[in-house]
Amino acid sequence: MLTKQSFDISNLICYNLEIMYLIADFHLHSKYSRATARDMDLEHIALSAQRKGINIIGTGDFTHPEWFNELKTKLEPAEEGLYILKSQKSEVRNQNLLRFVVTGEISNIYTRNGKTRRVHNLILLSSLEVAGKINNRLSWQGNLHSDGRPILGMDSEELLKIVLDIDRKALFIPAHVWTPWFSVFGSMSGFNSLEEAFGENTKYLAALETGLSSSPSMNWRLSALDKITLVSNSDAHSPDNLGREANVFDINLSYDDLRTAIIQKDPQKFLYTIEFFPEEGKYHYDGHRLCRIRMSPEERKKVNNICPVCGRPLTIGVLSRVDELADRPDGFIPENSIPFKSLVPLKEIIAEALGVQSKTKKVEEYYQLLIKHFSTEFNVLLKANEGDIVQLTTSKIGEAVRKVREGNLIIEPGYDGEYGKIKIFDKDLEDTSQINSYQNTLF
Repeated sequence: MLTKQSFDISNLICYNLEIMYLIADFHLHSKYSRATARDMDLEHIALSAQRKGINIIGTGDFTHPEWFNELKTKLEPAEEGLYILKSQKSEVRNQNLLRFVVTGEISNIYTRNGKTRRVHNLILLSSLEVAGKINNRLSWQGNLHSDGRPILGMDSEELLKIVLDIDRKALFIPAHVWTPWFSVFGSMSGFNSLEEAFGENTKYLAALETGLSSSPSMNWRLSALDKITLVSNSDAHSPDNLGREANVFDINLSYDDLRTAIIQKDPQKFLYTIEFFPEEGKYHYDGHRLCRIRMSPEERKKVNNICPVCGRPLTIGVLSRVDELADRPDGFIPENSIPFKSLVPLKEIIAEALGVQSKTKKVEEYYQLLIKHFSTEFNVLLKANEGDIVQLTTSKIGEAVRKVREGNLIIEPGYDGEYGKIKIFDKDLEDTSQINSYQNTLF
């Protein structure tokens, strides 16, 4: 037994019963996508999402024929535009069941102005019926069977036209917009503006996905994005990664309410986003992974973008690309911005506090203990009192949760496909509050 003392859970009932908002994660992939876990099926997605505290989850991969058949077979309509898993219908507290919304990501690879463009786009749809129509249309453009995230040799602007022509309620969202290789602003294959990529159809873009390697505050540096809503999603390839980024709403359960909150960018309805610390993302800094070279934008400029080990061009990361396109200084906050909170997954926090790897039995035991008492991971990360966490686990774990909330972390930034490394405790550092200029302000 890991608890240090008997613990009265009566004071924790509020965590189970109080639903103040809806947490949504739209971008994920099924077992039919490359490099995904075998258990990315609807049942395991639902189980993990509910454990995390997610209320609305994307289906992902609606274009894949086998996955689409599973969606039609295993899901049934709930509220307008939302679905529930049939196998969960018998649960007593039906109003708290996880809802699914139809989503998918498409990889567009095409030539524009003599340059190869590789742009990923996230699509939200109002029903499975319209998804079937879009699948039929896109099947003329490429092999939808090959991958849950299909590669289509068509222009992103043309895809936008097709989607909106079939479903006027669709949300078309350029995905992880700053990553170097596959995004609308990517340093290796992207554009310098939305208008350059989408032309006069830019007006139909209501939102952009910030991606793991950028924060909303980094995107606020571009005045051209002021009218665009910034959303954040996990892009999960395994159940454990669901909700590592997400969106928090105060709305009724319906696709129209969800869509309206995003389009109107209303801070009374779209409350905030949940973020990775962007340094932890795989492409935050510049560098060469094979050469173990990681550089800040300033360091990279001193070597003229050339790797000092192999002499080849460095992969230009997200921070440098934002610097290149920004017309505002770091720290600027637009008047109409949606706030955000940066978090670290609970298992990583526990592992850091215990000084072990996150996939150990000890971490899993503490994780399950906290989930049992606080109902969901987001309740632990966002709402649980530090004293209650300490009573259940250890003082170090309680302190670690607090330090993450405060943004008091040390992070080795990620680069060229390598995730950044987070340290919550460092005995050699007297003041660990040095890291984030965008420190959380919502707790």
